[in-house]
Amino acid sequence: MNKYFIAVILFILGLNQVSSQNAEQIVVGTKHHLHSNILNEDREFWISLPESYTAPTASHKKYPLLIVLDGNTHFRAIIGMVNYMSSAYNIRIPEMIVVGIQNIDRRRDFTPDKIITVRENNTGGGEKFLRFLEEELIKELDKNYRTTSYQILFGHSLGGLLATHAYMKEDTVFNAFIAVDPSFGTWDAETMDTKLEAVTQKSFKRFLYVATANWGKRNIRNRDRHVRLYEALNSKCDGYFPARLEYFKEENHNSISPIAFYNGISAIFDGYGVYYRDVETVEQLNQHFHKLSKKLSWDFSPPEALVNRIGYSMLQSRNESDKAEALLFFLLNTENFPNSYNAFDSLGEAYEVIGDKTNAINNYKKSLLLNPNNENAITKIDSLDKN
Repeated sequence: MNKYFIAVILFILGLNQVSSQNAEQIVVGTKHHLHSNILNEDREFWISLPESYTAPTASHKKYPLLIVLDGNTHFRAIIGMVNYMSSAYNIRIPEMIVVGIQNIDRRRDFTPDKIITVRENNTGGGEKFLRFLEEELIKELDKNYRTTSYQILFGHSLGGLLATHAYMKEDTVFNAFIAVDPSFGTWDAETMDTKLEAVTQKSFKRFLYVATANWGKRNIRNRDRHVRLYEALNSKCDGYFPARLEYFKEENHNSISPIAFYNGISAIFDGYGVYYRDVETVEQLNQHFHKLSKKLSWDFSPPEALVNRIGYSMLQSRNESDKAEALLFFLLNTENFPNSYNAFDSLGEAYEVIGDKTNAINNYKKSLLLNPNNENAITKIDSLDKN
């Protein structure tokens, strides 16, 4: 387990210590309930919003959804990693709304096929549970939160089985899947072949990450099924296969989840994290994110915070050509985020620095239209009007 990952775990554990020392609560999420007509029962889920969600500068922003199965087990660890990896000065992945689904009957909900046993059982409810997620829960989240329609499904063990099943379906609302040591015990060779034959090229527009644990002799057969599925999908895909299979020799079925999530979410958004000093031109940055968007079959614009940081860094240069390029970065943010008052405020500052008073005032005024309480724009307009 790498040092970065250990640091994240220490951060999560430290939350409780700070809370007890200061006798103040640190809220990491909220609890909600929704009645499901599909499942005919009430379901509990937990939500963690990104740190920027309530910030005035991000009031225009929409966020991807990360749906976490077995939320009672994985929710707290995952939100700690997501928040750390998406922070403004450590942009490795986009900020996300994390939703942890609490269990009622995971054998029923996470098994897509009926398991035939001597005793009667209620397995095989996976399709109904996916309908609950897609047709009820996600629609409820879209109604109440600022979401994009880019959605990731995370599942471990039987949850990983359901995530893999959803990936292989013809139609699903999910764009990426993290299946951690999925339990393929009910998928014999014949069953898997049948499922593979039904897979269409639609699945390959989605990203799949599969993690395999070292479970000793118990896990050899399950591991071999993971490899067989991955290789079969790879051979069936026309062109580039957006997926990754990873084997964790040092982790068992229970210990694998946190580090597999970190590697999995990193694999999905490989290339999203860009160091601001490595970017020289707007064209270079646009090409980079165009390539990422093509891989993920989704339009991901360069993060607003990253572009702003690049722009201000260049604006402080003594080189006039750097200042001219800085202006292009600030313009890029206003194009990609036309409802961001901060983007127009920053563009106003850029025009002010290069001595274009008219455009500086015009953009400060555009910022005020989006946010009449922007004190910086009010002060700047007043100052520029007097000079």
